[in-house]
Amino acid sequence: MSDFIAAQDRALLERHGLSSFDALWSLKLEAVDEPNTERGGWSSVYRLDLGERAFYLKRQSNHLTRSLLHPFGEPTFAREFRNIRRYAGRGIPALQATFFGQRNLPGERRAVLLTRALDGWNDLAHWLEHWPSLEWAKRSAILRACGELARCLHQAGQMHGCFYPKHIFLQERGASFEAQLIDLEKTRPLLLGRRDRIKDLEPLLRRAPIWNEAEVRELLNAYLGDVVDVEHWWRLVAARQRKKEAR
Repeated sequence: MSDFIAAQDRALLERHGLSSFDALWSLKLEAVDEPNTERGGWSSVYRLDLGERAFYLKRQSNHLTRSLLHPFGEPTFAREFRNIRRYAGRGIPALQATFFGQRNLPGERRAVLLTRALDGWNDLAHWLEHWPSLEWAKRSAILRACGELARCLHQAGQMHGCFYPKHIFLQERGASFEAQLIDLEKTRPLLLGRRDRIKDLEPLLRRAPIWNEAEVRELLNAYLGDVVDVEHWWRLVAARQRKKEAR
């Protein structure tokens, strides 16, 4: 597989000598958090500021995921990159890839994924922390943005798999909000219809216990497009939430 470089960022990377896998792999940066070592290898994330534009550089070694198509494993970034491209192709608002490449070395499989930083955006978890102090109009705009994002995702035939507050990023635009998704590694096709849709939505609501019933209904109303029985969906989601909490 040849390396991917986004056309809109190629010139910037070339000016800084960072348009190749080796240059990005060897770049000295401070990691933004502790390396992920759950899969036997390692995976780290770094912030990269290049003048007027900022990115997150993700590098990994032998950090693999296995599937029917890849029984011997592939870098988790390869899967995430495919999903980023799929979301872009289907018009689902999500993070943007600037560079992706992988290398197979003796005893080691490396991967690099560079994405644009979402400066000026805050995740939903941030807004939930300040929820009690937000005016009603802002709460309503956030709920509608989240519901409409979920509707766009599912209408495009995709299930996020980790539809959590920390993976939904929001930006104020006047009286409304725009929303987009990050962390697409676990995305898969929406195969089981309503069952998968509820399975995607319920973790978000469970992780936002500060929302009252009226607010959840407002989100569902935006998600359903004002045309489906919100009461029925409210009962279905609430039933799954009770089942998960009982475990």
